[in-house]
Amino acid sequence: MFMFLQHETKSIWLRYGFAILLVAFAAALRVWPLQDLGSGLVWLTFYPVVMIAAIYGGLYAGLLATALSCFVVTFLWSSIVSSPIVINYAHWLGTSIFVFSGILVSIVAETMHRAQKRELIALKQAEVATQSRRLLDSSPTGMIAIDAISGLVVQANINAQRMWGYTDEEFRTKTATDLTYPDDRAESIQRNEQLAKGLVDYLHIEKRYLRKDGSYFWAEVFVSSLKDADGKVTLFIGSTIDLTERKHAEESKRETEESYRFLFDNMLEGYAYCKILYDHDTPNDFIYPDVNEKFEELTKLKKVVGKKVSEVIPGIQESNPELFEVYGRVAQSGKPEKLEAFVPELGIWFSLSIYSPRAEHFVAVFDNITERKMAEDELRIAAITFESHEGMTITDANLSIIRVNPTFSTITGYSAEEVIGKNPHILSSGFHNAAFFDAMWKNINETGSWEGDIWDRRKNGEIYPSHLNITAVTNNRGIVTNYVGTFSDSSERKAAAEEIKHLAFYDFLTGLPNRRLLIDRLQQAMASSTRSGKQGALLFVDLDDFKTLNDTLGHDIGDALLKQVAQRLESCLREGDTVARFGGDEFVIMLEELSTQSLEAADQTEEVGEKVLSILNQPYQLDNHVLHSSPSIGVTLFVGQEENADNLLKQADIAMYQAKKAGRNTLRFFDPMMQKSINERAALEGELRKALEKNQFQLYYQIQVDNSHRILGAEALIRWLHPERGLVSPAEFIPLAEDTGLIFPIGQWILETACKQLKEWQNQAVTRELVLAVNVSAKEFRQIEFVNQVHRTLQAKAINPKLLKLELTESLLLDNIEATISTMKELKEIGVQFSLDDFGTGYSSLQYLKRLPLDQLKIDQSFVRDIAVDRNDRAIVRTIIAMAQSLKLDVIAEGVETEEQRQFLLNKGCTNYQGYLFGKPMPITQFEEMLKLR
Repeated sequence: MFMFLQHETKSIWLRYGFAILLVAFAAALRVWPLQDLGSGLVWLTFYPVVMIAAIYGGLYAGLLATALSCFVVTFLWSSIVSSPIVINYAHWLGTSIFVFSGILVSIVAETMHRAQKRELIALKQAEVATQSRRLLDSSPTGMIAIDAISGLVVQANINAQRMWGYTDEEFRTKTATDLTYPDDRAESIQRNEQLAKGLVDYLHIEKRYLRKDGSYFWAEVFVSSLKDADGKVTLFIGSTIDLTERKHAEESKRETEESYRFLFDNMLEGYAYCKILYDHDTPNDFIYPDVNEKFEELTKLKKVVGKKVSEVIPGIQESNPELFEVYGRVAQSGKPEKLEAFVPELGIWFSLSIYSPRAEHFVAVFDNITERKMAEDELRIAAITFESHEGMTITDANLSIIRVNPTFSTITGYSAEEVIGKNPHILSSGFHNAAFFDAMWKNINETGSWEGDIWDRRKNGEIYPSHLNITAVTNNRGIVTNYVGTFSDSSERKAAAEEIKHLAFYDFLTGLPNRRLLIDRLQQAMASSTRSGKQGALLFVDLDDFKTLNDTLGHDIGDALLKQVAQRLESCLREGDTVARFGGDEFVIMLEELSTQSLEAADQTEEVGEKVLSILNQPYQLDNHVLHSSPSIGVTLFVGQEENADNLLKQADIAMYQAKKAGRNTLRFFDPMMQKSINERAALEGELRKALEKNQFQLYYQIQVDNSHRILGAEALIRWLHPERGLVSPAEFIPLAEDTGLIFPIGQWILETACKQLKEWQNQAVTRELVLAVNVSAKEFRQIEFVNQVHRTLQAKAINPKLLKLELTESLLLDNIEATISTMKELKEIGVQFSLDDFGTGYSSLQYLKRLPLDQLKIDQSFVRDIAVDRNDRAIVRTIIAMAQSLKLDVIAEGVETEEQRQFLLNKGCTNYQGYLFGKPMPITQFEEMLKLR
């Protein structure tokens, strides 16, 4: 109980209560059992009470016990005991002595209490200081305690001493201002004043500090204030993190970025950094995160950053879909591409180099090549024009012939050598007088040209009619430098006119020009287009479901419908255009004199096509039948004689079938790339079918090694050695082989050839343990007989199945995963190994991945290529390696070309490699020679 009362936190009321109890206890003792003592000994009974109360309760408890004892003895004693106290001088003297003694004892006891308390506080403070020191020194940051009044450092931990270079004693002579870098001191003082005044509770800033050696360092600082019981700030506690390395890195990065930005903005080419946007996995738009200054100069586009190209150049998605295909392909594959493209919305030709710095992004480096393209077009048109079916003569300003075309020689009979340097007068027939020529030259001098009919003489003396056009060519000062004459033999045209009289040029049913007249007019239109540069168009019109109408209602109704269609088509045309019945229910419309600009010409043609669609969709009244019919229309544009008439009609026909495929009752333009692709694919397919028979395939081998350069095996890669095309890339013929089913015999040949090579290796000590990897397509793998084919091949070649490794692609995991797992397990039981090729580029499900009986994951080269510079690629590679390790699978990286790439892979746990750093794919003879050298 006494120990409890001595505790520092006991209540004052407990002390007073204890004093009262002691007085009561003494009074009780005096009454019983000490009642027989004399009254003179009363005060002796209460002296111990006062002493005990003062010792254990302090000053006020002792004083209370003294006062209560006096009260009891003086006023209550008579009622308690039988012998009352006599109140006299002796009594008051005894009382005074008792009171004085009580006060003295209480004061002494209180003095002892306070001394003991100070000792306890001092011990507690020493313990707290020791713990505080340990806490500060254990902090990973630099910790400093600063006196708020003097501003001096009172304590600094080990990390702070390392940062500034001062000892703890030296710190105690420094203020916060002394430790701050001079340029930052004014701001630091202002912030510290705010903290000292309590305007803020803490500071979190970055600032520079001055070390003992005079150098400075950047630090991140957290400063808080400690307050006493009155709320006055007494101490600042600062936690400091050294940011020197980070600041140096930021400064280096900033300087690098400024250097790159300078180069970026001062490039001679335009530069656009773009993020591709997709619509159901199809690239259909992109955003400009950044462009350089040259971009605006070359494109005339302003403020494009952050905008979509569809906003900046409306309509480009429809006019240039191939551009978005290229951008998407590069952004996905990472393989750069070059192309030239015309953007009709800007009226500019661009040469573009497309790169992909990261997934779903691409960089376009471009230049404006419009002038070059215009020059090329002019040269091409000039060349085509000069080689036209019309005779051409070019003279100098003095009318000396300097050049003629082959048609000139055909018509006149003179060779070029015979007329160069002579006057065109050698062709004069003599039928025209001087007045004729005077008028002709007057018109040329005044207008710059003349056109008309004239009689000329051939070399053999024959006179023939000619249609002549003479044009004066001037330089930039308006001075005539040349004359160009084009002429045609009108006698052939007159002969053709005679022939026309005897031929049927018109369709007997509809009265429209027939196929022959159409082709004749088409050839004339092409020739006219060559001269004028204006474009023309063919619209191939086919009636939808016409055969059904003929079969159900009869040919009479069908013929009546064709007549009305012909009348409606004629009503849609302009003067000078042609509509012809091509055969059956097919009609062809030929438009001439369209714009010289392709886009505008296409718009003009589409307007006519829409009119045709509208008018042919209106009901037909045929006898008692009201019928509805719709057309499918294919369109092709032409200019000059770049294509012959048959090809143009074929193009329009192809476009018409595209319209039917699109749902009929619509219009489609011919895509030149479509025809080219069809032709090239057909030719390649024919040659691919013969490649196996002619033994044109060959396996190349690329070495696979571990981190100690020990040879593990190789990957067998097919190559097509075409006698004319040369080495054909698998990327060109493997997709075609899969589409046509040729992948099955080709795949079997690869498997047999690889197993045959393994058999030969088994007979040599150097190659006996080498594993050979063979790629297997998803189509091959899903064959019902695939397991049996592999088994039979292994047995036929008598090789160890564990030396054969089948490389599968992630596309196998997309469909029928259970069948895939079953097939793999069957082959696994035989001993065949499996590697998942190009891992990370597909859509592998981790749920299925852990169920596959794989031996190895293969990191795709697209991630390895930029591993040294692209942190995303590094993160992906680390994840793949970690995933392989967690699944207890081997991991191999392909496309390793530099020692830096290999070292990074090794550091992350990848110990198997394949790539140009160790060896390119090579024929077996070279591969085995390389093995001998190793």
